[in-house]
Amino acid sequence: MRTARRRTEPEQQVPRPASVPTPSSWLEPVLLAVTTAALAAGGVFWLLGQGSRADLCWALGTIAAVGPAVGWVLGALRQGRAGVDLIAVLALGGTLAVGEYLAGALIALMLATGRALEAAAQQRASHDLRALLEHAPRTARRRTDGEVRTVPLAEVAVGDLLVVGPGEVVPVDGLVVGATAVLDESVLTGESAPVERVHGQTVRSGVVNAGSAFELRATATEQDSTYAEIVRLAQQAGAESAPVVRLADRYAAWFLPLSVATAGLAWLLSGSAVRAVAVLVVATPCPLLLAAPVAIVSGLSRASRLGVVVRDGGALENLGRARTLLLDKTGTLTGGRPRVLDVSAAPGWKPADVLRLAATVDQYSPHVLAHAVVDAARERGLEPAEVTDVAEEPGRGARGVVEGRRATVGRLEPGVQPPAWARSVENRALLDGAAVAWLTMDGVPVGAVLLRDPIRPDAPRTLRRLRTAGMERIVMLTGDRTEPAREVAAVLGLDDVRAELAPAGKVAAVRAERERAVTVMVGDGVNDAPALAAATVGVAMGARGSTASSEAADVVLTTDRVDPLADAVAIAVRARRIAVQSALGGMVMSLAAMAAAAVGLLPPAVGALLQEGIDVAVILNALRALRVDQASRPTLEPATEALIRRFAAEHDDLQDVLEAVRGAAAHLADGGGAQALASVREVHRLLTERLLPHEYAEEHQLYPALMPTLGGPEATATMSRAHAEIERLARRIATHLTLADADGGLAPEQLEDLRACLYGLHTVLRLHFTQEEENYFSLAP
Repeated sequence: MRTARRRTEPEQQVPRPASVPTPSSWLEPVLLAVTTAALAAGGVFWLLGQGSRADLCWALGTIAAVGPAVGWVLGALRQGRAGVDLIAVLALGGTLAVGEYLAGALIALMLATGRALEAAAQQRASHDLRALLEHAPRTARRRTDGEVRTVPLAEVAVGDLLVVGPGEVVPVDGLVVGATAVLDESVLTGESAPVERVHGQTVRSGVVNAGSAFELRATATEQDSTYAEIVRLAQQAGAESAPVVRLADRYAAWFLPLSVATAGLAWLLSGSAVRAVAVLVVATPCPLLLAAPVAIVSGLSRASRLGVVVRDGGALENLGRARTLLLDKTGTLTGGRPRVLDVSAAPGWKPADVLRLAATVDQYSPHVLAHAVVDAARERGLEPAEVTDVAEEPGRGARGVVEGRRATVGRLEPGVQPPAWARSVENRALLDGAAVAWLTMDGVPVGAVLLRDPIRPDAPRTLRRLRTAGMERIVMLTGDRTEPAREVAAVLGLDDVRAELAPAGKVAAVRAERERAVTVMVGDGVNDAPALAAATVGVAMGARGSTASSEAADVVLTTDRVDPLADAVAIAVRARRIAVQSALGGMVMSLAAMAAAAVGLLPPAVGALLQEGIDVAVILNALRALRVDQASRPTLEPATEALIRRFAAEHDDLQDVLEAVRGAAAHLADGGGAQALASVREVHRLLTERLLPHEYAEEHQLYPALMPTLGGPEATATMSRAHAEIERLARRIATHLTLADADGGLAPEQLEDLRACLYGLHTVLRLHFTQEEENYFSLAP
């Protein structure tokens, strides 16, 4: 059950993919500098009365833009689309043909500015999965004639006997030889609990050895192993993804033929080529070349301030029109690390003592479950005792001498039968999908700690906000077991769940969803990288997720929270809406100017200046995307945030009260003897001294502070009603104790109602705590 190392990043030597073509990093800024300088120099010469030199500068600026613009147009045509740049090329050529060089220089500057804005956004990162390659090990330890030698991974052949040390990544697929292997397979399956593989069982490359060293008989070479296949899947998925069609290009599909037809008609009816050029000049889609990129880049900037890195404008556009959301479970919807769910104690023992002793033994263990036990004890203010002779057996647990007694935490020793009280623990672990760490003292089980990877407190609110933002279908894709996956899906109200999926299965599911709608995939592990690459928009949990998933994604959340995803979608929707408004508004004004130019009211130079005025108007509108949308995430006053943190800490401290309530109800099930009565008295003391003061303080301090943020008293009304129910049940328990004092003990007719009160109180408290953590505490950063 126990491991000897923390979870580490999987590494594996894989074939390096072909490089992905990317836009030149220097062309756009150089073109912007040249066109700006040419326009400025021409303006200086014109002011000095040197018109010919001014025309020469403007003509050079126009010519400088023609070459790159033609290249961009040809690139778009090769992809089967006529982009927005085609009108600019026609206008540039027309101004040169009729000698309207100032108009050409202005158009060149507009074209260069729009392209530079897009290029700046696209330089954030690449999608070539470099991390899967650069951080991979290049060697393996091979045993030959009793001697272990380090060899290049490429030299490992089928049948070789390899040694995998503690904390190392399994280099190739193989079979366990000899001792049992304890493995962290979360990078492939998403399941956080370690698993055991006995002699003869298969182990896949990329998983981490979470126990002691073991030997592995290679069944595949480096190229044919599981981890290399994941990289190939990611590369293939990324290559098959449809290229992003810019918002500007979609509008250009109808604006381009309309502009050319209008220019041709003006030339045909008037016989003047200048009129045709004037139409093309004012038809130059600067609202598309500038306004849409400004709005999108403003959205990128706004998202980055909230901890969301978006690779480029195309990703933000797609995020704004997505309708299907696919999510991994472990590390995305859940925290990715086990936490203590409950503590059960044998008769005569207290849950707090069980947790304290378990943490005492586990404090020196590197096991992920041991860290959860120690953290839970620390949160509840339980100080560990002195421990000596600490040792750990991988896969079994930790042991030591505590207070003169031999204590073990982990699995029960072989041959030890669980006592009768432990049956409910085993049943609950099965029902809740939890792991169990047993505490034994001198070989006798005295308690159990149940651990489970909990749902992120911010996940329910985030999913509600995502549905509000336009997500119509939310589905979980996970490699975890079906039972825990379905439980999480039920709690969060997901539309569908697909469990026990291998990386290839996730890719297939993403492709199926992508055929029906624009699809977003969110994940954090190496096993998610191919699915992220296959989705329309891939989102990686970058704070604790794998570098591979971040490299394969279009969007990276830099904080260990999922709610920035809702912020990113809200920003994307707003930025795209503003971009559409700016583009359409600008094109309407351009159409009016085209009509004026067609009848001879606007010469090309005046038309170019008018187009500049239109540009200023639409750019100012596009910059609204930088403004904060207060509705996206409520803002908290510093004092309110401090109150949230205070009461969140008190929730952790009150977990032992919940355990005492449940334990007292269990004691009543065995009868109303002196021990049961004592446990009820202890519950009453805890309620009176700790829980009810906490609830009173929440009602009169936290809730009033939250009302301005949440929109008034109705936002906290249901939570206040829960406070009243908690107080009612506490008074009912006190009344039962008063009756017991009068009668010299609990009467038989009291037992059923008292037990119902305790179980009801436990249920209400758990639900109430969860609702507060999801709805209120998750508001704090």
